[in-house]
Amino acid sequence: MDKNKRISIWLPVIIAASIALGIFIGNYYWLSNQGRKRNFLAGNKIDAILDIIQEHYVDTVNMADMVEKAVPKIFSELDPHSVYISAEDASAVSEDLEGSFSGIGVSFNMQTDTILVISVIPGGPSEKAGLKPFDRIVTINDSVFSGTKMSRDKVMKTLRGAKNSTVKLGIKRDNNPELLHVEVTRGDVPVNTVDVSYVVSDGIGYIKVSKFGRTTYNEFITAIAKLKQADCQSFIIDLRGNTGGYMEAAINMVNEFMPEGRLIVYAEGKAFPRFDSYANGTGTCKENPVVILTDEISASASEIVSGAIQDNDRGLIIGRRTYGKGLVQSPIKLNDGSEVRLTVARYYTPSGRCIQKQYKLGDTEDYDQDIYNRYMHGEFDSADSIKLDDSLKYQTVGGRTVYGGGGIMPDIFIPRDTSGITSYFSNVVSSGVLYMYALEYSDKNKEKFSSFKDYLELWAYLKQQPLVNNFANYAVKQGIKKRPNLIAISYKLIETQLQAYIIRNFFEDDGFYPVFLSDDITIRKAIEVLKSGKAYPISLDTEKSL
Repeated sequence: MDKNKRISIWLPVIIAASIALGIFIGNYYWLSNQGRKRNFLAGNKIDAILDIIQEHYVDTVNMADMVEKAVPKIFSELDPHSVYISAEDASAVSEDLEGSFSGIGVSFNMQTDTILVISVIPGGPSEKAGLKPFDRIVTINDSVFSGTKMSRDKVMKTLRGAKNSTVKLGIKRDNNPELLHVEVTRGDVPVNTVDVSYVVSDGIGYIKVSKFGRTTYNEFITAIAKLKQADCQSFIIDLRGNTGGYMEAAINMVNEFMPEGRLIVYAEGKAFPRFDSYANGTGTCKENPVVILTDEISASASEIVSGAIQDNDRGLIIGRRTYGKGLVQSPIKLNDGSEVRLTVARYYTPSGRCIQKQYKLGDTEDYDQDIYNRYMHGEFDSADSIKLDDSLKYQTVGGRTVYGGGGIMPDIFIPRDTSGITSYFSNVVSSGVLYMYALEYSDKNKEKFSSFKDYLELWAYLKQQPLVNNFANYAVKQGIKKRPNLIAISYKLIETQLQAYIIRNFFEDDGFYPVFLSDDITIRKAIEVLKSGKAYPISLDTEKSL
C-alpha cells in the first residue's frame, strides 16, 4: 500500500479522534468553569465580582486599591451622613473629637514659606524642649522646611508622630545667624472643644463650644465653675459654627440645666430600639438662666442641645435657623484601620420632632447646596424668608409652637451682621493679608507686647495705634489697591480684627474672643435678654414679642 493511500484511510480517523478529544477537553473546562461560576454566584455579588476580576481579568489589578475606590461609591448611595473613612484619614478625623493627639505641642503659621511658631502649649513637649513663640523652624529631622513652599498638611504630618518618639528641629531665633538644634520628644497634645469662657457682662458668663468631643463635658463643667467663681449667675452658650460630635457630650451638657425627669432627647431606628435620655437631677445650673446661640452651621449635637432647651422651655435660642441634621451615626472600626460611620437611627427632640432636613438617597449634591440656597433665598437676613411646614407643628412643655423638619428655628432671630463689610474688607480677609500683617506686626513688637500683664492692657495700647492706616499701606505692597472710601466704611471692622489677631499671638483665645466678639450683635441681644429677666420663654407675653 503506497503512502498516499495510507494517509487517505487514516485521515478521517485522526480527524474524528481530534474532534472527540476537543469535545472532551471543552466539556471538561466548561464543567470546571461552571463549578467556578456556581461558587462565584453562591456568595455575595460584590465578592463574586471581585473574585472574577482577580482570577480572569486580562491584566494584574491592585484589588485593594479597587476596593478602596469602590466602597465610597457604595456609601454615596445612602444618606448624606453615612460615610466610609480610609485608614489613612481615620485617625486625623477622630483627633478633634477624642481630646488629644501625639505631637510637639505648638501652633504655627507658614509665614513666607517658613514655619513660624505662634504659641507653645504650657507644659507640653516643645516648652519642655525650650521652644519659644516666634521661633522659626527651618529644619525637621535634618530636612530643610524653609523656603520650600511646603504644604501645611505635610508639616503637620511630619511634626506629629507616635508618643515618646523624637523629632529633631533646627530653630532660627531672633537675629542669631546660627541654627539652634533642639530634640523634642512627642507627647499627648490636648485638643480643646471649649474654646473660651469669660465674663461678658456683669453676672453673665459666655462659653464658646466649638465641637462635642470626648472631653467636652469636663471642659464645660470647668468653665461653669470658673464663671460661677467670678459671680456669674446667667450663661450664654455659643454653638455657632459647631457641627456636632458625640451625642453623649450634648446630653451631659443639657443635664446641667434640667430638673430631674425631663426628657432631653430620644433616638430610634430599624435595628435601633427607642432609647430615651432623661435628666437625672444632678445638674449644677438647674436654676440659672441660659441662652443658646445658633446659626446655619450649628448641627447634630448642637441641635440636640438647642432642641432640648427649647422644647423644655428652659431657655431661649437666639440667632439663625440651625443646619437640620437629625441622623445618628455609629462608628464601626474595620480590621485595616479604616472606619464606617453608618446612620443607624434618627433622634427626636423632647416634643417629638425630628429636625432632619429633606434628602434623597444617593443625592448629596442638592443636600450640600441647601445652605447656599438658604442664603440666596434671603434666609440669613430675614426670618420672613423661612418657610415652616405647618404639618410639622409640635408643642413645648409650656404650650409654645415649634416646628420639625429642617433644623431648629430660634426664638429670637438675628440676621447676619453685614455692617462694615465691603469688597475691600472681603479681599484683605480672603487673601490672608490682614492676618499676615497682624503676624508680622506681632513679630516686630514681640518683646514689648510680651511685657503686658493681660490682654486688656495690650488692647488699650493697640487702640492708640494707627493700625488701619499702617495696614492699608502694607496691603498696597501686597498688591491690594488702597480704597479710601471702602476703608472708611470697614474701618471699625478692620481695626477690631487686627487687634484681635495681634492679641491672640500673646494671650491666645482668652484674649482673642473678647476682642473679636466685642461688637457681636447676637451676643449683645443675649445680654439684653438675660438682664431683662426674660431668658425663660414662658415669661414672655406672646410669641410675637420675640
